[in-house]
Amino acid sequence: MAFTEEIIFAGFGGQGVLSMGMMVAYASMMKELNVSWLPSYGPEMRGGTANCNVIASDSLVGSPVVAEADTLVAMNRPSLDKFEDWVKPGGMILVNSSLIDIKVKRDDVKTFYYPVNNVAAECGNLKAANMVMLGAYIGHKNYLSQEDLLDAFLKVFGEDKRKLLPLNQTAIKRGLELLS
Repeated sequence: MAFTEEIIFAGFGGQGVLSMGMMVAYASMMKELNVSWLPSYGPEMRGGTANCNVIASDSLVGSPVVAEADTLVAMNRPSLDKFEDWVKPGGMILVNSSLIDIKVKRDDVKTFYYPVNNVAAECGNLKAANMVMLGAYIGHKNYLSQEDLLDAFLKVFGEDKRKLLPLNQTAIKRGLELLS
């Protein structure tokens, strides 16, 4: 059976949304899937808008642009407002309920609300909110594991960031635990 997952990761610059997408792309590549990663961000960087399109597939990826997402990861309200309608019927929206105070309007998608900023703060570093959300994402999707993400972390950030692995491992684990 053919596998393709099209994802939009979106939030403010500085929330690690581009890193989230890059980690999913690298982890998928290491699982021998075909991938694309297409970043988009405003000129103001931190505090501005940022999003990326990620496609992971067992067949060739024809275009890096996600027209109809299987999954939207919305880390802030402007991202939910902008991309909610981009998710195909039957798709999934993961909402950072720490920062988003509204509900998804659609009833034809699966929606999950996770207070990832709050959980990251409990882990000791608010910057780990993206890793908490990635943990929740892989828990829902089941094609990547915690180990896949941690291997990808080193590819994305390099060996000099190895000291951050324990924090990120804890954050991913806490994200997985949000599903239970």
